[in-house]
Amino acid sequence: MTTDSRLPNFRALSPEQRVDFLVQTGALSAAAGELLAVPGALALPVADGMIENVIGTFELPFAVAGNFRVNGRDVLVPMVVEEPSVVAAASFMARLARDSGGFQTSSTGPLMRAQVQVVGLRDPYGARLSLLNRREEIIALANQRDKVLIGLGGGCRDIEIHVLPDAPRGALLIVHLIVDVRDAMGANTVNTMAEAVSPLVEKITGGSVRLRILSNLADLRLARARVQLSPQILTTPDRPGEQVIEGILDAYAFAAIDPYRAATHNKGIMNGIDPVVVATGNDWRAVEAGAHAYACRSGRYTSLTHWEKDIDGNLVGTIEMPMPLGLVGGATRTHPLAKVALDLLKVGSAQELGEIAVAVGLAQNLGALRALATEGIQRGHMALHARNIALGAGATGDEIDRVARQMASEGDVRADRALALLTEIRRAP
Repeated sequence: MTTDSRLPNFRALSPEQRVDFLVQTGALSAAAGELLAVPGALALPVADGMIENVIGTFELPFAVAGNFRVNGRDVLVPMVVEEPSVVAAASFMARLARDSGGFQTSSTGPLMRAQVQVVGLRDPYGARLSLLNRREEIIALANQRDKVLIGLGGGCRDIEIHVLPDAPRGALLIVHLIVDVRDAMGANTVNTMAEAVSPLVEKITGGSVRLRILSNLADLRLARARVQLSPQILTTPDRPGEQVIEGILDAYAFAAIDPYRAATHNKGIMNGIDPVVVATGNDWRAVEAGAHAYACRSGRYTSLTHWEKDIDGNLVGTIEMPMPLGLVGGATRTHPLAKVALDLLKVGSAQELGEIAVAVGLAQNLGALRALATEGIQRGHMALHARNIALGAGATGDEIDRVARQMASEGDVRADRALALLTEIRRAP
């Protein structure tokens, strides 16, 4: 059954009705629907096997962003996040982008780096050439450690040798193993290979190996997304689309040049990406680390996205960043809801998952820039945050919506106002 990501009237449904809708339309299996209906789907024995010293589980909202079309395919995007307005903003921007063909994405191969640090060398440049002369031997030794990966078409592809002459404790030589990890995130694979080749590296160089570990700056494993929107699509009741585009471009220019702004700008991008990474059981800390390091690759921290205007006056946004995600291993296989998220996405490879994630990040960035360029970030965000404030004040059932709607209509979203409104509601006959 073909997925339709538009999700008509989805917000008006109850959580149970939303799950039923996804099951009835074939987006989710009946078994997945049953799992979502059970609080605490991550059983305590499973959680206890995932990490150490478990005392319970901690739940976050699991949502679906709609309207996404990626490379001509409708995609339902699972997002696990606690912050209001993230899912709504992503879905709304995806709806605008949909009218222009959606998001176009691509990616490089799933290449990860392992680093082997060598110290105590008097001739690091000579050692470098000695290692390069034994390149094939080093690669073959690394590939002996994971026959399954080799069988899947992956494995160590190459080596790079870097000399860092000005290190604080003397020159360092760093061996990079370049490994195709296929549909895995790859940390365990590349770490094992780094440890396997270390004795040979010591023998060839005469130095001492210290660290043997992956790099989270996955600059050979990039995902890209592009979106184009016309002025007509971006027109609001208060502003013509041309004016909105100019505001977005000015907001982007600020982030491109100023690291203080870029930090918040990129955080907004990760507001979209992290919930997808968490939902699918992937390592969001690794993705964050790689993203921010990549944003500094020019020597100055800057925006992960680029926004510009084409010859016809259309707004064009692009993003390219490291995206080390996996479909196998770790929580992607052990967490039952991570498996549901991957079933919902219907992706065929880790590369496709990464491409969808950066498309969501680009949509989230567009939402923030559009809000900043028009009504300001707080109006929409606080209106959606009003439900949280109402809950915090003690509202239950239909009280939540009544208090939230009133605060939003007043433009006065505060805890004390929520409490006052709740008191009024409960005193009314």
